[in-house]
Amino acid sequence: MRNIKIIEVRSEIGAGTRGASLGVDAIKVAALDFMSSLFVNIPTEVIPDENKLLYEPVESPYAKRIKGIYTMYERIAASVTETLKSGLFPIVLSGDHSTAGGTIAGIKMAKPKSRLGVIWIDAHADMHTPYTTPSGNMHGMPLAASLGEDNTENKTHKLDAVTVDWWNKLKGIGKIQPKVLPEDLVFIALRDYEKEEEALLKKYNIKVIPVQEVRKKGVENVVRQTLLHLSNCEEIYVSFDVDSMDSSISRGTGTPVSNGLREREAEDIMATLMQNHKICCFEITEVNPTLDKENLMAEIAFNILQRSVNLLLVN
Repeated sequence: MRNIKIIEVRSEIGAGTRGASLGVDAIKVAALDFMSSLFVNIPTEVIPDENKLLYEPVESPYAKRIKGIYTMYERIAASVTETLKSGLFPIVLSGDHSTAGGTIAGIKMAKPKSRLGVIWIDAHADMHTPYTTPSGNMHGMPLAASLGEDNTENKTHKLDAVTVDWWNKLKGIGKIQPKVLPEDLVFIALRDYEKEEEALLKKYNIKVIPVQEVRKKGVENVVRQTLLHLSNCEEIYVSFDVDSMDSSISRGTGTPVSNGLREREAEDIMATLMQNHKICCFEITEVNPTLDKENLMAEIAFNILQRSVNLLLVN
């Protein structure tokens, strides 16, 4: 039986749409509606946010609010490290996906000698850098930071020295770089990315399992294939962005994309993964109740969370 700790991160400074900071509380409302005691029985830590920066001018157009993101990385990394070192399993509930780089840093700082695999269940690749970003929003960059990647061969922007300095600090957090190797990364449900990110997918031959493959081969086969690909990793982190699901379900998120996973497929993937002893942390992110109707997205996210927790407790 694994002892779990929930880490709540109500940060939305990395997103272009407002409201993701309310996602954690929307999931808690769903728990109440389903009369679940999950949030009563499991210890919780709340990470202070930097959302006040949303009211201040943006200093770096190609890495918006990067100083605040760096602060969040430090706080989350410290919490995840301490949680793992205490023998607990961290479940991170986050606002926008930018802070996942902090989660990865925390795992790596707790287990610096372990090879870390990452399963990124998301419609988007999140491998932009300040050199390539079309928006400057940092929720499109956590994997590039974790890979220690600049992607300057595909750059579209010339950066000022301050932005370069902060980006280098972000990549180097925890004094380990890179934190993840490209061959230790698997995308599931990826379907919306720019040519600069596609260049990295091809350059490193990164494993991508599209939605059609999940449907054709079935969840168990796909999970087996994923874990086989990461068989050289001692630890595996799973990041679940709700926009991995089809836009007909995932209206309550900032960047919905069609042709995504069905609710049951997403739930089964997470549940099957949670039965593997190498999974050391998972994250649910990008629930935005301001874009939703009747808290549907948060209810689906809660169902995935509840089932995953139940399996962690028995395995």
